[in-house]
Amino acid sequence: MRALRIAAAVEAASILILFVNLFTAHVKVITSLGGPVHGSAYLVVIAMTFASTVAGSTGVRWRAFVPGVGGMLVLHQLNRHPETLKTTAGSVPQG
Repeated sequence: MRALRIAAAVEAASILILFVNLFTAHVKVITSLGGPVHGSAYLVVIAMTFASTVAGSTGVRWRAFVPGVGGMLVLHQLNRHPETLKTTAGSVPQG
């Protein structure tokens, strides 16, 4: 869960930085660094969502595909429905 939180924060922050850059100065170095950071965080969010949720939790999984805020949507849904988290035998999901 911690890695998912970090990836979701990086995804949201990087898209915000990219949009601010796009609508203001449009500095190429920010775009060339921010784009891959955002794309990587987006893919990590998707992978972590599929790895940490049970097979029947499609309601959570489709949220991961929303660019920019998908990670935050997943975290919100997992907080509302913690039973969708995969757990090992006898462990309790940690938030």
